[in-house]
Amino acid sequence: MKKEFVVIGLGRFGGSIVGELISQGAHVMAIDHSSDRVDEFASIATQAVVANSTDEAVLKSLGIRNFEHVIVAIGEDIQASILTTIILKEIGVEKITVKAQNDYHEKVLRKIGADFVVHPERDMGIRIANNMLSNTVLDYLELSDEHSIMELKANDNIAGNSMIDLDIRAKYGITIVGIKRGTEIIVSPQADDKIQLGDIMLVIGADADINRFVKKAMKE
Repeated sequence: MKKEFVVIGLGRFGGSIVGELISQGAHVMAIDHSSDRVDEFASIATQAVVANSTDEAVLKSLGIRNFEHVIVAIGEDIQASILTTIILKEIGVEKITVKAQNDYHEKVLRKIGADFVVHPERDMGIRIANNMLSNTVLDYLELSDEHSIMELKANDNIAGNSMIDLDIRAKYGITIVGIKRGTEIIVSPQADDKIQLGDIMLVIGADADINRFVKKAMKE
């Protein structure tokens, strides 16, 4: 069975989610209070609806609780975002992801029960900054305020060392969970697996520990 999602708010962020979910074969109900925005997605989404997401009766009438995941991508209206999230929790939606405008908004969303909170603008800013400042950090995904997954490109300081030689879990408290080598992906590399020049290491851990590893072991 195809996965079913609801996306509430069809701005740039919500619209991009609708497009990607549809391209991956999911069923998506797209909701916005603007008829113009809904018209844009009428031919893209499985179902596109003009609705006020802060009206509990309207959401119930749309059968929202039957969907496994609802994404609240409302733009600038923080009050509407919070009220929509509260209603979704009350009617029993299983998973709720909400776009946060700022840190205060995120705190409120977490307190009222949002399962996942995303900061697309902030996260993209952090990712771009990391890429600009480092020749080894290729990509960055925030897991929490203090933990991330980073893609690090192996340089001359790392190449030729085996996993046991590096021993980064003991030395830095981080873990290499995978290695990309061209089209090959090595999942959970073994102790005797050697890093080759240009390998992309997928590293998970606390931001401070990953940065310490980059600065000390990779010596940019």
